Amino acid sequence: MDEKDQRAALLTALTTEHFVLQTANAGTINEAGARSTLYVMALSSALVAMGFASRSGEVLVPFVATVLPAVFLLGVLTTVRLIDTSLESQQYLVGIARIRAYYRTLAPEAAELFAPARGRWPEAGGSPALGLGLVVAFMGTSATMVAVINAIVAGAGVTLVVRDRLGAERGTLALWLGVATVVALAAAFYAFQRWRFATFEPVLAWERAEGTAPT
Repeated sequence: MDEKDQRAALLTALTTEHFVLQTANAGTINEAGARSTLYVMALSSALVAMGFASRSGEVLVPFVATVLPAVFLLGVLTTVRLIDTSLESQQYLVGIARIRAYYRTLAPEAAELFAPARGRWPEAGGSPALGLGLVVAFMGTSATMVAVINAIVAGAGVTLVVRDRLGAERGTLALWLGVATVVALAAAFYAFQRWRFATFEPVLAWERAEGTAPT
């Protein structure tokens, strides 16, 4: 093929890849929504069942000790996967940004039509989610939402079990142990999420190339 045919073939391949990346990115969003819904539905069903079991203290505690760990494990796996889908989505957006960079070389007017400022993250720089800072941005993710709910589930389970073992007179201690469990788990998840995003090489490589990587 001559140079003209090669450029046409390359543009066709890039257009196809662009479409594939957009479809894959939509798939990560759909998966995140489905997984979040699955966890919330499982938790709701468990809470309804706990309501029926609460009529008998002899039934409630064994039920809580059996069901809540399963719900908690589901929550842990869900949050981990939600982080993965977010990173996969960023990976696809990085690929789309690289293709857009080639589109800008096609014609003089293409440089304006496909200008980085008219694109999305990572071309346009900071994401709108970072408007209130990095800390708030990480607190607003779907993974954080599920993780906090899951931490509350764990805290409630710890409170009920400790109160049952130590007696009603130690209810305050059981409550504080539950609160400590919630805080510890939420903080551990937040640190884990920050670490996963910080070690995501495709994003860091793009940021280094554009001169926007954090120091």
